[in-house]
Amino acid sequence: MATLYALLGLLFAAFAIFAVIDRSNRKRFGNAAFWSLMALSLLGGSHIGDLANGLIVLGLAGLAGFGALGRGTPPTTSDAEREGFSARLGNRVFLPALVIPVTALIGTVVWNYTPLGQSGLIEAKRETYVFLCLGAILAVLVIWAWLRPPAAAPLQEGSRLIEAIGWAAVLPQMLAALGAVFASVGVGAIVGETARAAIPDGSIFLTVLVFALGMALFTMIMGNAFAAFPVMAAGIGVPLLIRDYGGDPAVIGAIGMLAGFCGTLMTPMAANFNLVPAALLELRDRNAVVKAQVATALPLLGVNILLIYFLAYR
Repeated sequence: MATLYALLGLLFAAFAIFAVIDRSNRKRFGNAAFWSLMALSLLGGSHIGDLANGLIVLGLAGLAGFGALGRGTPPTTSDAEREGFSARLGNRVFLPALVIPVTALIGTVVWNYTPLGQSGLIEAKRETYVFLCLGAILAVLVIWAWLRPPAAAPLQEGSRLIEAIGWAAVLPQMLAALGAVFASVGVGAIVGETARAAIPDGSIFLTVLVFALGMALFTMIMGNAFAAFPVMAAGIGVPLLIRDYGGDPAVIGAIGMLAGFCGTLMTPMAANFNLVPAALLELRDRNAVVKAQVATALPLLGVNILLIYFLAYR
């Protein structure tokens, strides 16, 4: 995993360099500082200590909160060139993207079901991440071999995309860490005590209902189901649904996350999913994506509640 973190750190360092040289962006130094802090965290986070990492997080929040990030027009392919690629290649232009999931799937299966997995080259339970990154590298090589773009094109396009997304690109990691903080300070225990006081003893369905609704609501507040899960699992999922009522942990965990993702569909806090697309598509209503998804999210949440109840307690 250290190699993957280093690879991502170098990528963010490249984004910082591209930001500095992009004179079309009035806030280029703010962008460069933001991506440099991300690079520092990924390259040296395990070596610089908790205090330094905390200061990096405060620095990222400060740069984003005070509007230090902007968007320029870095040198990259023109609209006419992109339209030309689209007209010439059609849907085949998406083929390199398929290299990523195919590599991750095949690599993970081969690693887990052949003697190759006993080599110890990859940290246990981290093989999917490794093959996902390998798939991204292979996809870039396929593009180079097929379309023959300039050598710096992948980094230029990556820089253009990351600046279009901005600070929201790191929001999932931040919010997932926030969930771990909430769990460590006992928020889950408070939720559990409240649930025990409000739900009649032995009412499995009401407990499932509170768990699933809590997953959705906490996700809407924190913007990420991974941040909500430690709180709801510690407060209701593990002590009540699994230990007290004997529910299937796999069903409760997996479908509980899906219930949380229903909350993701309904909140602007999930900025990378709901606000970024609206910005990239230049929609007049920044919440248009959220509004369009509510009609899907609510029935799906209801289905997930029923699935947990009927599958976890067969």
